[in-house]
Amino acid sequence: MGDLPSYLPFLVAIVLGYLFGSVPFGLVITRLAGLGDIREIGSGNIGATNVLRTGRKDLALATLILDAGKAGIAACLVSLLFHNFHAGLLAGAAAFVGHCYPVWLGFKGGKGVATFIGMLFGIMWKVALAFAVSWLLVALISRYSSLAALVTAALLPVITWFITHDVFAVVITAALALLLFWRHRENIRRLLNGTETRIGSKKKQDAQDAAAQ
Repeated sequence: MGDLPSYLPFLVAIVLGYLFGSVPFGLVITRLAGLGDIREIGSGNIGATNVLRTGRKDLALATLILDAGKAGIAACLVSLLFHNFHAGLLAGAAAFVGHCYPVWLGFKGGKGVATFIGMLFGIMWKVALAFAVSWLLVALISRYSSLAALVTAALLPVITWFITHDVFAVVITAALALLLFWRHRENIRRLLNGTETRIGSKKKQDAQDAAAQ
């Protein structure tokens, strides 16, 4: 790959990662299962938690795995293809953006937590483990999935620095954390006014509860 232009790995990373991330697995899976358009159910989100509202746990699990996998695969593929960690990280980040703003759905996608975690496991598994532990701890204490995602996202750049000491990785995770906050702005409003749904709550808030997927 030594004769290739220096910018090519990063260009491929952005294009390939974005296209991978743009695949709306939640929508595809529910349509193939004959459940109609997932965007017309519950919160209208294309992620696994909204798929779960159909009553099909198997489809929700499949959506979760595929949404995480598309970013992890994009990151690994580009990293291995060009032997370039930064290009792989950029591919995973582009997949995250693609999931949030998929070209196939008019740039209206999911919230990206599963895709975010998949990206981390695909390119920085130690950071991903720290992310998972932090999320679980906050979720167990607060019983808010969205709060767990937000707190962990805020800590992620610091975690990334301590584990990798890589400035580029810190910048990427910080940028994605900011995007994650933006995608969860409605959750933040509900957390502040006390109307966010807790994990395990039986209260029906299908129209309001936008999950962290």
